[in-house]
Amino acid sequence: MTRIFMRSVLGAAVCVAALSTQPAAAQKLAPHRAVYDIDLDEASDRSGIIGMKGRIVYEFQGSRCDGYTTNYRFVSRIRSSSGDRLTDQQTSTYEDGEGETFRFVTKTFVDERLDRELSGSASLEDDSLVVELRKPEPTELVLETALFPTAHINDLLARADAGETVYEKRIFDGSDDGDKTMTTTVVLGPEKTGTDGDAENAGPLRDNPFRNVSISYFDESSETDGEMLPEYAISFKLYRNGVTRDLVMDYGDFSLTGELATLELFPLEDCQ
Repeated sequence: MTRIFMRSVLGAAVCVAALSTQPAAAQKLAPHRAVYDIDLDEASDRSGIIGMKGRIVYEFQGSRCDGYTTNYRFVSRIRSSSGDRLTDQQTSTYEDGEGETFRFVTKTFVDERLDRELSGSASLEDDSLVVELRKPEPTELVLETALFPTAHINDLLARADAGETVYEKRIFDGSDDGDKTMTTTVVLGPEKTGTDGDAENAGPLRDNPFRNVSISYFDESSETDGEMLPEYAISFKLYRNGVTRDLVMDYGDFSLTGELATLELFPLEDCQ
C-alpha cells in the first residue's frame, strides 16, 4: 500500500497567512482555513497508481503567546491495478510560540477503517531533540536538534526577506513514524507578479507578489550506495505573508498537484 504523508511545508506554509500590509519583520500568523483540490500529476508503473483525486482541508488557530494548533485532513480516492481505495489522513498538532515544544496526533483510515495511529510529543532540550511516542508503542528517542514546522516556515520567510536563495535546515514534524528528523534543502526564487492558475482563488492576495519555492526532504539515516535522493519534495508559490498556492508534491514514484480552492482568513488573535 502506498502511504502518503504530507510533510510539514504544506502544513506550515499555508498556516502563515498574515496581513499583507505588515512588513516581514512584524508579520503575525493569522488563523485561517485553506482548501486544496488534489489530482494525480504523474505516476510510474512501479507505483501501481492509475488515478487519484482528493481534497486537503487545513485549519490553523493560535498566536505567539498561546501557541499554534493545526487540524489537517487529506481525503483521497486512489485507483490502482489492485482496485480502488479511500484514504483519510487526519492530523492535529500543537507548537508553542517559541518553537520549543511540539505535540502531534495522526490517524489514517483506509476505506473508513482505522489503519494506523501515531501520537507523541517532542521538545528541545539543550542541544538535542527529545521525542516521546505514545502510539503505536511507548518509546523515547533522543535526536539531533531541529526546527518544528511553524518555526521552520518562519525561518524560511526571514531568509527570503534577507535575500537568501539556497540553504539547508533540519526539521522534525512528526510525520512517517515520528522517529527521525529530516534535512531540508530549500530553494527560493525571485519575487514576481502574475495571476496564473489558482491565483483567482487567493482572495485579497490575488495580485500580490509571490516567489517560487521548492523544498526537498532527505533522510540521512537511510542507507545509500550513491547520491542521496530526496524522500519527498514539494514546490509551491509563496506570497510575502506565507500563503501558498499551486502545489506540486513529488513522492518519487508518483506526484500530485494541489490547487488552492478556497482561502478564508479568520480574525487575528491579539497577543496580550
